[in-house]
Amino acid sequence: MSDDDFMNDSEQEDYDFEYEDEDDDQGGDVDIENKYYNAKQIKLDNPEEAVDEFLGIPALEPEKGEWGFKGLKQAIKLEFKLKRYSDAVEHYQELLTFVKSAVTRNYSEKSINNMLDFIEKNADNEKANASIEKFYSLTLESFQSTNNERLWLKTNIKLARLWFAQRNYRQLESKLKDLHKACQLPDGTDDPNKGTLSLEIYALEIQMYAETRNNKRLKALYQRALRVKSAVPHPKIMGVIRECGGKMHLSEENWIEAQSDFFESFKNYDEAGSLQRIQVLKYLVLTTMLMKSDINPFDSQETKPYKNDARISAMTNLVDAYQRDDIHGYGKILQENGDLLADPFIAENIDEVTRNMRTKAVLKLIAPYTKFTLAFLAKQLKISLAEVQDILGYLIVAGQLRGKIDQQHGIVEVESRVDRERVDAVGDWATAVGSLLSNILNEADGFRGDDNYPSTLGGPQQSMKILNGGVGRMKVGGKIRASGSGRMPGGR
Repeated sequence: MSDDDFMNDSEQEDYDFEYEDEDDDQGGDVDIENKYYNAKQIKLDNPEEAVDEFLGIPALEPEKGEWGFKGLKQAIKLEFKLKRYSDAVEHYQELLTFVKSAVTRNYSEKSINNMLDFIEKNADNEKANASIEKFYSLTLESFQSTNNERLWLKTNIKLARLWFAQRNYRQLESKLKDLHKACQLPDGTDDPNKGTLSLEIYALEIQMYAETRNNKRLKALYQRALRVKSAVPHPKIMGVIRECGGKMHLSEENWIEAQSDFFESFKNYDEAGSLQRIQVLKYLVLTTMLMKSDINPFDSQETKPYKNDARISAMTNLVDAYQRDDIHGYGKILQENGDLLADPFIAENIDEVTRNMRTKAVLKLIAPYTKFTLAFLAKQLKISLAEVQDILGYLIVAGQLRGKIDQQHGIVEVESRVDRERVDAVGDWATAVGSLLSNILNEADGFRGDDNYPSTLGGPQQSMKILNGGVGRMKVGGKIRASGSGRMPGGR
């Protein structure tokens, strides 16, 4: 199949809109046409009667024709809306018998694609979802027998999307393997003529690994998808791939790459007109806070129009409070906007932001004190004693706070800064002296041998005589030690 075939088909892919059937064709029996248009007129007010009218059209044609095909399409859609799923499946099976001779290949493909999209979008209960698999199964059976590879692939991708939505990962993984193989050349490399479809398949597999937290497979597949250059994908597909990449980078605490991917994902979703752009914009704001960045994510030209969007206002206020170190304002926003945590990804990562906020607040509060109570911090931050103790423990382990927690009395003692500096100075002095001695004893040009003077420094038995008069030599307890005029800081 040529590249043009696949590219043109990709451009016709319907992601967000349902296109009306082109039913203005002229020709055919006048009575059949009148019956068809009469049924279309009454379908809004009396859908049940319209279904009967549409179903009566095929019988009026001496052989299977275009009007019968159109009548069955309208009837199936109405039956599905009326929740008559078994009837819809039965008449869809009849519709598929028309595609071999009654209508052109391009028209049948477009009609079947639109039909499957319609059914997928209007499936709002368990029975409807169960019937979708029957629609896909009948389609695959019909078009596999006619060697229509393009529609076979696209229908399989729709079926794979259904299994992903149902979290049926076992069947999905098997289906994805078949789809990858169908989009590859005999040597196993991706077929450049099917690049657009390959990216759709990659996007589904990347989503599956993102959901199942298989970051190793996700990373390899993500990099492979970005290397596909032969495709002109729908921006929604790239939005999906970049969104999953952002989540992957965030889980690895690679904040910069995560921010870049979420921004690219937002732009692609925005171009596609997808509502997912709002959710990804929230992820972008979340990443900005995790980066501890002072840059406002709404300063860019692409995101600025959404700064005052009611759907994003809670995240806007949250990042504002975060960047002002307003711990109470931050907590109040989270408390009043519980729907923010309805997204599992935000709920999972917002705790890290909250801990960063509390950590900064604790360090600011205790700066003037050498002793304070856990209750004091709990009252100031409006959190529990256990949470205060957890933050202090983290600060001590991280080396940001030098002190001891008396759990029994609920008191924290912080080491005096002066004492700490003195201890550190002594340590630095000792290190410097040790380094000096090591250099003196190891560099031959600072000594000359004296066979009459034994040494016990661990090397051969030989005497050492310091040539530089600035440091003397004396023997104490069988070991050579240096003596000089240096003193420890602080007069010690």
